[in-house]
Formats: sequence, C-alpha cells, structure tokens
Amino acid sequence: MVIKDKVMKSINKQINAELYSGYLYRAMAAYFESTNLPGFARWMEKQAEEEHNHAMKFYKYVFERGGRVVLGAIDAPPSEWKSPLDAFKQAYAHELKVTALINDIMKTARSEDDTATESMLKWFIDEQVEEEANAKFIVDRLALVKDHIGGLMIMDHELGERK
Repeated sequence: MVIKDKVMKSINKQINAELYSGYLYRAMAAYFESTNLPGFARWMEKQAEEEHNHAMKFYKYVFERGGRVVLGAIDAPPSEWKSPLDAFKQAYAHELKVTALINDIMKTARSEDDTATESMLKWFIDEQVEEEANAKFIVDRLALVKDHIGGLMIMDHELGERK
C-alpha cells in the first residue's frame, strides 16, 4: 500500500524536525566544548547522532511505503546558553515538542486509517518517553548542583561516559 499524502507530509515535517534536533544538539555540544565541559559535549554529540538516526528511520520508512521524501531547510539553532542547566532545560523542552509532533503524526495516521504508520510510530513513542526522562533527570541533577563546581565536574565526567 502506498503511504497516504497527509501521512507522508507529516512524516516529511518530522524528518526536518529530527534533523533540526541533531543540529540543535550539535550546537549545544559546541557550546559545552567552548566552556570546557567535554563530558557534556560528548553527551550532546551522542544525542545528535541519535537524532540523525531517528530522521533516517522516518526517511527509510517513507520509501518503504512508496512515498517521496522532500527535505526542507533546517533553521539555525541558538549558539549560546546561560548555563549548563539552561541548555538542558531547553533540550528537555525540545524533547517535549518532538513528542507532540510525533503524537500529531499518530493522530494523522489514525484519521487516515494507516495502521502501518501507527505500528511504526510505536517505537518512536516509546523512544520519546526515554528521551524526555533522560533530559529531565539531567535538568533535575543540574538544579541540585547549582553553581557547585565539584558537582558540575562529577556530572561532566558521568555524562562523558555515555556510550
């Protein structure tokens, strides 16, 4: 079965959102590198790679369903944040936005009676639960650390261990 136009358009929009996510996390990685927090930078680089992989899953899915991918311009992300906590608060807010976008695709798929897309989206919905939880956990830890340099260095080390 060929993917329906409304579903294809919503997935194309999501591909762009996932690519933007990767771009945003690379900008955050650059910020962390510039502030001598290589562990935070590594965490964000890994996150950027993950977002690229998400975009490619959607990309391949459209072709598997006989559709066409149309790539749009990727907006420039911010390049400065007030603090590591500010950056992670924005990352968490961004993950909430991505979740809402995926939920919108699910609504479109349901309205178009596209059970194949609903099935594919289950993986992304589960993934977003994990993405939100990870970002929120780091926000909460950074809120506890506040301006304590020792705590920040411990977190930098821990985040740098991300595989």
